Amino acid sequence: MHAIQLDPQLVTRLTQQRGGQLHVIGDVDPRRTAHIVVDMQNGFLEPGAPVEVPMAREIVPAVNRISGAARRAGARNYFLHFTTPVGDLAGWSVFYGRSPEDVSREHQAAFTPGAHGWQLWPQIDFAEGVDRQVEKRRFGAFVPGTCNLHAQLQAAGIDTLIISGTLTNCCCETTAREAMQLNYRVIFASDANAALSDAEHNATLNNMLFLFADVRPADEIVGLLEGASVRD
Repeated sequence: MHAIQLDPQLVTRLTQQRGGQLHVIGDVDPRRTAHIVVDMQNGFLEPGAPVEVPMAREIVPAVNRISGAARRAGARNYFLHFTTPVGDLAGWSVFYGRSPEDVSREHQAAFTPGAHGWQLWPQIDFAEGVDRQVEKRRFGAFVPGTCNLHAQLQAAGIDTLIISGTLTNCCCETTAREAMQLNYRVIFASDANAALSDAEHNATLNNMLFLFADVRPADEIVGLLEGASVRD
């Protein structure tokens, strides 16, 4: 697991600013809460995968604990799939141009809808008929025209998001930043997100804590869900 280290000066400053409380979100309403599982796909978790994130395999139990608690509480789970924008590669040429052509082609093939790399990692707890899968054609899930997650959340009356998945400092962070700016309350799971190094992971946790989200471990998030009550 990542060796999690929040900046003690940041924690002290925020706690003082917030009247002795580090976290802004003290409770959740399960009817208005969604757990967003970001890109826990074969293409990121499988050994030797095009974008292998070894630590992502380690966080699977924590992600599953949150998913199970969300279901039991009556909240929703949305499983995002990073997806190659088939037929519109030119629309994201800057991203694909940052890697050698053969690497870009391997990446595109892995995350084509239906491909093995695009599928959820088998050990991820996905409840068919209950949980939802959503295609995402950019790093963040709220870029207009590339993902319909926002429309689904708004239709369901969701105002609070729990973010888990990979990579901490790419798709997870981008999705959380976008969500907060669309006026969602965001909880970022400190031990249920995965990056390629502790340094990258912790940098995002501190960025999240600074402004964009409450940062809590999975067990605290499960506790919030287990103690959740419906708001008027």
